[in-house]
Amino acid sequence: MLFRRIYQFLIVYSIGLISLLLIKAGLSLSDYVIPGLGLILETFQEVFDTYFLDVMNTMSVTVLGQALSIALAFGVGIAGRRSSWMGSFIKVTAYNIQAYPIVALAPIIFILLGDGFISRLLIASMICYFPLLLSVLGIMATPVEDIEHFYIITGRMRWQLEVKIRAFENLSKLTTVISGSATLAMAGTIVAEFIAANAGIGYSIRVALYQSDLAKILIALFLIGIIISIYQGCLETLGEQIKTRWSVSKGGNPR
Repeated sequence: MLFRRIYQFLIVYSIGLISLLLIKAGLSLSDYVIPGLGLILETFQEVFDTYFLDVMNTMSVTVLGQALSIALAFGVGIAGRRSSWMGSFIKVTAYNIQAYPIVALAPIIFILLGDGFISRLLIASMICYFPLLLSVLGIMATPVEDIEHFYIITGRMRWQLEVKIRAFENLSKLTTVISGSATLAMAGTIVAEFIAANAGIGYSIRVALYQSDLAKILIALFLIGIIISIYQGCLETLGEQIKTRWSVSKGGNPR
């Protein structure tokens, strides 16, 4: 899965870069507007070390932000899985908070918390939290009747076991959702860095944009794509390993 993610990204990136170069050739644009391949390679050598560290800085915030959003999504999803008044209240509250666009909340966050690590972490979590919550709510609110019925009639059903059963039966879906949320977490971090932060690859892209340096932006996009592809591939591989070990150790039973 890891290598598949990487070469799929390389194919997409190559198509985009070739299309850009064809536009440059077709319209006879200068390197100032669209950089040529030679300038892109030269820029790659110049900024690789700096941009790689910037991407890893952004990635550290992304991973922590995603972990925070996963914890919040599972907490709210488990608490709101019942069709009770409290469950409905929790879901409505989560939905209403998400109704506010991040571009409206970001200035408030930066004013209150500054332009450092905490602000980036919070924005990354907020952007990837809601899709995770919807998936977790859907999974946790849907009974696995064939299995749960046995524990209910034997009087052994507890909320912890109910959660385990539903998570086990939907582990592949959860893995896909969590892997996909990594992209949103990365996007959220970059948005935060682009708006007002003073570190990370989003900040570097903002500086390159002010300099009208498309070559640097292309290099930044390349490094972002490679790193996030590796991370998503690792998440998918880990999910498959967890499912396999869980199935073997429990004999397919989430007890």
